[in-house]
Amino acid sequence: MVKYTLFAASLMAGLISSVSAALTPIEVKGNAFYAGDERFFIRGVDYLPGGSSNFKDPLIDADECKRDIEYFKDLGLNTIRVYSVDNSADHDDCMKQLDDAGIYLILDVNTPNNSINRANPGNSYNTAYLQHVFATIDSFKGYDNLLGFFAANEVINNENTTSSAPYVKAVIRDMKQYIKAQAKRAIPVGYSAADISINREQQAKYFNCGEDEERLDMFGMNDYSWCGKSSFTVSGYDQKVKDYSGYSRPMFLSEFGCIEVTPRPFTEIGSLYSTDMSSVFSGGLVYEYSEEENKYGLVSIKSDGSITTKTDYNNLKSQLSSATNPTGDAGASPTADAASECPTYEAGVWEVEGSDLPSMPKRASSFISDGAGKPLGTTGPNTSYGDEGDVADNEAMAAQGSTTAASSGSAKTSSASGSASAAASSSGAATGVHASMPNLLSPVVALPFAIVMLSMMLGTVMVV
Repeated sequence: MVKYTLFAASLMAGLISSVSAALTPIEVKGNAFYAGDERFFIRGVDYLPGGSSNFKDPLIDADECKRDIEYFKDLGLNTIRVYSVDNSADHDDCMKQLDDAGIYLILDVNTPNNSINRANPGNSYNTAYLQHVFATIDSFKGYDNLLGFFAANEVINNENTTSSAPYVKAVIRDMKQYIKAQAKRAIPVGYSAADISINREQQAKYFNCGEDEERLDMFGMNDYSWCGKSSFTVSGYDQKVKDYSGYSRPMFLSEFGCIEVTPRPFTEIGSLYSTDMSSVFSGGLVYEYSEEENKYGLVSIKSDGSITTKTDYNNLKSQLSSATNPTGDAGASPTADAASECPTYEAGVWEVEGSDLPSMPKRASSFISDGAGKPLGTTGPNTSYGDEGDVADNEAMAAQGSTTAASSGSAKTSSASGSASAAASSSGAATGVHASMPNLLSPVVALPFAIVMLSMMLGTVMVV
C-alpha cells in the first residue's frame, strides 16, 4: 500500500509540475506581443545548424537540443527561430525541453523543396505545396511555446521580385484560415522581409492591408544596418521607428547582427530593448547561433559535437544581461487594429496592382475542413515548379468554359475560396501524440486525472 501511495503521490506531483512548467501562449494585442497581461519582447537567435544550404531539422535530436539549450539559457534567450523542419518527424522531446527552459519557437513553414519560387510564384503556389504547409501547422499547433509561423522569408529580395507578393500573401491568408479551422488557439502568422530600402515600407504596408483574414499577424525584418559601435541615429534605426510608428501589427528584427566589424559588439541591443524603439519594435533574433560558411555564428560546433563559444557570444551575453525590458506597455498600442493603406503600383519599385489575391487551388480547399492528412516530410515532391493535379483542374474548367480557374496563377479574388468554421474537426489529419489526442498536461485534464489516479490507488473516493 505504501508503494502504491508513494507512486501515486509521485505521479500527481509530476503531472502538476508539468502543468506549471507550460509556457503561456503568446498573443498579439495591437502592435505588440503579450504573455498573458505582460508585454513580451523577443530575445532570441536564429537556429539553423548546418546552414541554409544543408537542410537539417534541429528539433529532432534530443541530445543536441539539450546541448544547445544550455547555451540559450546562458545567453538569457526566450525565443529561437527555425527555418525548416521535417513535418513527419517527432518534435515532442525538443519542444518540451524548450518549454521547460522558457523558450518559444518561431517556425518557418518552408523547406528547400516546398516554398514560393520568386522566379515563378504562380506555379509554386499549388495544392501539393499547401498540403505541406498545412501538415507542418498540424505538427506544431499543439505546442504552447510555438510563438508563431513565418509563411515565407525574403521572397521579395529586390525591386524586380515584387510580383511574388500576392502569392506570399495568399499563403498567409490560407494559413490563417487553416489555423482557425484546425487549431485550438490563434497562432500568429507572419512574413520575414529583406530590408530593402527601395520598397521595405511597401512590403510592410502590403502585408497589413486589405481584409482582416488576409493581413499578417506579425512582421519580421531582416536588418543588418547597425554595424560595429554605431548609434541609434547613425544606423538609421531612428528612421525605422518613425517610418513604422503607426503600424498596427507587432514588428521585430527577424535577423540582425552586421559582420562588417568583428567581433560583433552588439551595441544595438541597448536601443532595441529601450523606449527608443519599444513603441514599434518587440525585440529581435540574432543571426545566428552556430558558425557556418557565412561566418555569422556565435558558437562553433565541432565534428564531435562539442561547442566552443566565440567572442561574439560573450559580447551578446554581456549586452543582453545589461539591457532591461521597458515596463508596462512600453509605448505600444495594444488596441491598434487599423489596416494599412495598400501601396500603389510604381514601376521599378512596387509592381503590384491593387490588393487582389490568387484563389486557393480547388483541390486544396478541402484541407480546411478535412485536415491536411499525412505529412510527407522530406520525401514529398518538390512543389516549387507546379502541381500536375492543379494543371488538370484548370484544363478541365477551361474546357467547360469556366471563367474562374482553379490554378493559383490565374483567377484573382480578394478572399480565400470558401469559408471554414473554427469548430471543424482535425482529428483525421492530426499527426503526433500532441496533436491527435487530449493534452494530458493541460490544467483542465491533468489535475483531475491525477486525483482520480491517486484515489484509485489509495482505495478512497475524492470529490473534485
